[in-house]
Amino acid sequence: MPIFIDRRLNPKDKSLGNRQRFLKRAREELKRSIRDQIRTGKIADVDAEHAVSMPARGTAEPSFGDAKDSGRRQHILPGNKHFAPGDRVPKPGQGGGGSSPGKAVSEDDFRFVLSREEVLDLFFEDLELPDMVKLNLKEILAFKPRRAGFAATGAPTNINVGRTMRNSHGRRIALRRPKQGELDAIAEELAILEAEPASAAAGQRITALREELERLERRRKRIAYVDPVDIRFNRFDFRPVPNANAVMFCLMDVSGSMGEREKDLAKRFFVLLHLFLKRRYDRTEIVFIRHTHEAQEVDEETFFYNTQSGGTVVSTALEEMHRIIEQRYPSNEWNIYAAQASDGDNFVTDSERCIGLMDSQIMRLCQYFAYVEIIDERESHIFGTTDNGTSLWRAYNAVNQRWPNFQMSRIANAADIYPVFRQLFARQPAFQKSA
Repeated sequence: MPIFIDRRLNPKDKSLGNRQRFLKRAREELKRSIRDQIRTGKIADVDAEHAVSMPARGTAEPSFGDAKDSGRRQHILPGNKHFAPGDRVPKPGQGGGGSSPGKAVSEDDFRFVLSREEVLDLFFEDLELPDMVKLNLKEILAFKPRRAGFAATGAPTNINVGRTMRNSHGRRIALRRPKQGELDAIAEELAILEAEPASAAAGQRITALREELERLERRRKRIAYVDPVDIRFNRFDFRPVPNANAVMFCLMDVSGSMGEREKDLAKRFFVLLHLFLKRRYDRTEIVFIRHTHEAQEVDEETFFYNTQSGGTVVSTALEEMHRIIEQRYPSNEWNIYAAQASDGDNFVTDSERCIGLMDSQIMRLCQYFAYVEIIDERESHIFGTTDNGTSLWRAYNAVNQRWPNFQMSRIANAADIYPVFRQLFARQPAFQKSA
């Protein structure tokens, strides 16, 4: 029967095992509380600790207790002044209704503080970038070293001191290498005898001690403290892994048709996406592209907080994205993803141009493309199907019919952001890209 020993250190003043059991038992309640907080607050606040309120009844564990209406008990509690052993006391009843208003002692909700790591684990559970493994790797492979025990040979930088000294200690015990204390004891006794007056018995003892000291010193030299046979090196196996370099393009419409509400919802979506990428994929690069009638690559601060506005030409963002891919992100070396947010207000002619750019360039390079359209809450009832909508929505709907790695959805208010995000980035089987 296998035995597993958990040697992970407990957090400060906490029991890691108990904490993990509680998280597992209360997982759904914690996830619901976190989603409610994010839905009503700022999405950027997900990247912090959260104090989650839970009903106290959900934190209790099953336990055995004595029945109140059975059993025999004969004991006196400390501090008793009214009863003596043998007195018969009626057992309390099972209780009736609650007490009058204002006198009941209610049980407060249990507040549980989740760390930043635990919040993000719960928040982004079951999400990933679709098809993270490159489909056409060809000869491009990356090799990642992984620990594979110990070896008798290796580079000096990989020497394992602990295992080496362990082997050395065992070998010295097995071969009975004389200890320094034994030599010091013989040398001390020899010095004492040499200082005393000479005698036949003392001379014989001195000769024997000198021979023993020489023998031990010779044996100590033959049995080295650390022998080359003791040395162990950390062994690594270089295992081939698929090319996991990923880049995410974030395209946002900041034209005049995008009001403050639309821009705020788009910003919230991209903040959530940014946190998700930072959490899930350390090696993922993010490119921010803002567009009006012209598009430009910007930094994160400018992307989210710059107030520049203008007309609407969506195709400029796709052209800028293609230009950056050609310059910095070869499709045979990078997994390319894109997420676009817009209100869909675009010229019909430019929407047709977007179809051509998507079919001929963008979708052939991308592993996945997600489009989110920001609409008015009243429009969410009008646009019940995916066939009708703005000119850009209809154009992208045509792209969606031809490319399985293209997904689109609508957001009408802040409460829609998280469900749409989960819909777009839920785990799904790898799809095959069209030619």
